[in-house]
Amino acid sequence: MDVIGPIFWLIVALGLLVTFHEFGHFWVARRCGVRVLVFSIGFGQPLWSKTASDGTRYQIAAIPLGGYVKMQDERAAPVPTDQASESFNRKPVGQRIAIVAAGPVFNIVFALVAFWLMFLIGIAALRPVVGEPTGIAQQAGIQAKDEIQRINGKDVETWTHALLTLMPLAVDRATVELELETAGRSLRTARLDLAQLGDDFEEDQVLEAIGLSPWRPTLPATIGEVQVGSPASVAGLEAGDLITAINGRPVTSWQDIVQWIPLDAMDASGNLITLDVTVERRGQSLVVQIDPRRDESSGRPFIGIQAPEPSQALQEEINRVFVIQRYGPIEAMRKSLSESWRLSSATLGMLGRMILGRASLENLSGPITIAQMADQSARLGISRFLFFLGLISLSLAIINLLPIPMLDGGHLLYYLIEIVKGSPVSEQTQALGQYLGLVLVVMLMGIAIFNDILRLFA
Repeated sequence: MDVIGPIFWLIVALGLLVTFHEFGHFWVARRCGVRVLVFSIGFGQPLWSKTASDGTRYQIAAIPLGGYVKMQDERAAPVPTDQASESFNRKPVGQRIAIVAAGPVFNIVFALVAFWLMFLIGIAALRPVVGEPTGIAQQAGIQAKDEIQRINGKDVETWTHALLTLMPLAVDRATVELELETAGRSLRTARLDLAQLGDDFEEDQVLEAIGLSPWRPTLPATIGEVQVGSPASVAGLEAGDLITAINGRPVTSWQDIVQWIPLDAMDASGNLITLDVTVERRGQSLVVQIDPRRDESSGRPFIGIQAPEPSQALQEEINRVFVIQRYGPIEAMRKSLSESWRLSSATLGMLGRMILGRASLENLSGPITIAQMADQSARLGISRFLFFLGLISLSLAIINLLPIPMLDGGHLLYYLIEIVKGSPVSEQTQALGQYLGLVLVVMLMGIAIFNDILRLFA
């Protein structure tokens, strides 16, 4: 199931995004009077195909990592004289630009709709309230429970926003000004000197490198409820018991219980083993042996206990940190535009830094990482999956608009040159560009897949 889930959700995600992208090319081509020969989702051997009355063959092919729209073109094959006017190459350069640009534009529209639906439904988020700071953040005077309001004047509402804003600044080793709201609701500023980041700084670990981490509520290690018939119930644990140790290791909070039980309940071979749980009950210390079971849905070990209800003071702090971003239709569209702009700016910024050699190519991700992200987001609910779809759709639009032959951006570059020089780029130049573009795309895909494999074994 760990393999089937990611593959399934990768196919679902790419199927949606590729179909929408190719439909953009198809729809505008038809509006411009171009005859479409093939509309394909996927590459390679067709698994299903059907030819419509207008002669267009619709198909789903075996390799689900893209798709294409094959249009009638006199440069590719002979065309009957009475159909010549329906050839792509006969259309004015403005129409050809519109047809090629339509794919990425439709991806941008898809992202806007996905984010709009996400904000309509509501998505859980963490406000950028800081946990115990270390390193650069601690030196800057940031304190636990400070909330980041703005970074270099830019508003940040969540930890995702903070990460997207800080990552390029960290790559540039810039000085960053944070506007903070303290736990007492007073405002102050702090300056981060990111020139202190070492040469071995990993861009995907920017918060840890700076010394920032999200604040999380600390629940006491007191059992709030014991599930009937669970391993804990069979062993004799009761609501109100204070867990002080697991297998001799001291427990100070509920987070320790959540972290250690799945680890301590299995041996090196993955077999379930008995846990020695020390509890304090009515002033007496007891050691209880518990035989854990596997959860049927996740396969993880569990013993069947639940956390206590938080105190009123702790609940107020939780309410300050956790937020559901849910808006009405108009405000959701404004938020969708803002989110799309923020993600696009961050993506373009990192791409530019990678091209200039200032950011590592390790940031490139391939189909394996995308499949894992698709599976994880789908498990977290419809809102998270919509965010993932919007993010990947924007990424596809940006990548396709890069001026690389083989991609839509390469064709657009040819047409811009045609407008400037007054005649099309020669077929020899286009053929050479296609070859160089293919080499570059294969190299980038190879690096991305190599990075995926390294992450699997990291």
